[in-house]
Amino acid sequence: MAQRLEAVGSTKGFTFDDGYDHDGLSKIFVGGGLRGINYMEFEYVKNGLLKFGTLVGRRHRGFIETFEINHLNNEYLESVEGYYDDQSGCIQGLQFKTNFRISELIGYDKGSKFTLEVEGKNINGFHGYMRNRNIISLGAYFTWNYPNRLKAKGSKGGYKWDDGADHDGIAKIYVRGGFEGIQYIKFDYINRGNPEEGPIHGFSGSGFTQTFEINYLYNEHLVYVEGYYDFASGVIQSLRFKTNFRTTEMLGYEKGKKFLLGEKGKRIIGFHGYADKNLNSLGAYFTTVPITKSECHGGIGGLPWDDGVFESIRTVYVNYNTTNIKCITFHYQNHTVVERQHGWESIQDGGEEEEFELDYPNELITSVEGTFKSFGAGEIRVTSLIFKSSEGRTSPTFGTVSGTKFVLENKGCAVVGFHGRHSDCDLVAIGAYYGQIPPPTAEKLRPQGGYRGSSWDDGVYDDVRKIYVGKCENGIAFLKFVYDKDTRMVIGDDHGNKTPLEIKEFDVEYPSEYITSVDGCYDRVIGSEVEVITLLRFKTNKRTSISVGFESSSSFILCKVGYKIVGFHGKASNMINQLGVHVMPFTE
Repeated sequence: MAQRLEAVGSTKGFTFDDGYDHDGLSKIFVGGGLRGINYMEFEYVKNGLLKFGTLVGRRHRGFIETFEINHLNNEYLESVEGYYDDQSGCIQGLQFKTNFRISELIGYDKGSKFTLEVEGKNINGFHGYMRNRNIISLGAYFTWNYPNRLKAKGSKGGYKWDDGADHDGIAKIYVRGGFEGIQYIKFDYINRGNPEEGPIHGFSGSGFTQTFEINYLYNEHLVYVEGYYDFASGVIQSLRFKTNFRTTEMLGYEKGKKFLLGEKGKRIIGFHGYADKNLNSLGAYFTTVPITKSECHGGIGGLPWDDGVFESIRTVYVNYNTTNIKCITFHYQNHTVVERQHGWESIQDGGEEEEFELDYPNELITSVEGTFKSFGAGEIRVTSLIFKSSEGRTSPTFGTVSGTKFVLENKGCAVVGFHGRHSDCDLVAIGAYYGQIPPPTAEKLRPQGGYRGSSWDDGVYDDVRKIYVGKCENGIAFLKFVYDKDTRMVIGDDHGNKTPLEIKEFDVEYPSEYITSVDGCYDRVIGSEVEVITLLRFKTNKRTSISVGFESSSSFILCKVGYKIVGFHGKASNMINQLGVHVMPFTE
């Protein structure tokens, strides 16, 4: 049964009620003008189909904003914040929050603030009142948000166990291992803020016991679990746990089929599986990691602005002079690049603009340092800003460090949006939205060599298992790679041309060995303008392959510190003209 939150605002008008028999929302339309919000319409999802609710109010001259919710990707509406005018009784502004992101403030933040939210539930319907073409109150229906259950990975030997999903999180993990693999596993959960001891799953024999404590009091939570299980014995062989702050070593043996329990933007709150004399399989329950909003640092004057939440931040542009920050512009990424500018650019009085560009999508802003001070008569302005990234980079100091210092940071999280206040040509205050740092994605390094030939790209995999290299009198004529994806062997396409000369093979001792770099040379073919790869050599975390081909004028190396190679791309004709790689961060 849905829970109804009564409408906030005035009730002296005509009522509307969309009911609560929906699965969720797909789209929200909001229109308004100088007097406030005068038009709303909701597109709901029911039994997989889209359904429009009541058309509330009328579309007038003014603004119309749309906020889309990706229900196909398990996105749902968690809460609504808004403002209503006590005198006119009209809703002035609205801001919508899903389990993944937060909209911009639609309208104005003047009047009394209100929030429609129920912890652990999501919105599946709206109701309220309208009068004289304006929305004067808004209420909502809420239903339970059930955790996602990932099925157990491994075999179904032994008895079935299930710790359930009615926990706040994980406090401590106990793993007992032996010659056959993992013997048992045990979890201490958090229930209403306190540790709660869970049962043992499996059997304790001779072997090793290791524990992993999660500091839940400082917002540390379990993000994913990876491991291996053996087909023949049906026993989990090893486990590794990752939180939003750190990763354990692999507990056990890296043999058998590799598996991963994880969901983007979510955390683990419970486990289930099968066990007998050993641990046979492991599954997990996931719930959303909430987005948090910091306070605004600086003054309270000027006009408010709120960019909401995005997938990532690509570039920050800061315009400043010798006294304070004048204007700030963000290029966000949300399927496409979205620009938001706050304040007016000024190049007078020695003003200048600098930028801080992130290496999208692999680099994120993790913290912002700044200062603000009063310039008299209560005129507080932001005087300096410094941005720091997940790659350990620090932006230039924008402005002059002067006044009260502040830091925008939430450990283990990335900045995914900004809000604040500005007064025409000055930045008055700034705050941030924080979201969980997403799991690493592959990065495509620029290829080396010539520009002739047809482009090819094998794509991204978990690892490289085998390499075939063929040569001819002019250089490297043939390449072929065998990859691993979810512990399944994937044979890549042939690139170039097989020649009568011997094809060299290089076997990678998967899964303990991985490719860390490729170096080689390229040069023009004699009597031609065509450039080809003439030499290749592959390096792993354990050894270096033999060199295939011959040295020539231009040398190159394809690598990134702390990353492993998980795919190849390039150009080829009857020779290999160009070679590039896909890389992914690795954890020792």
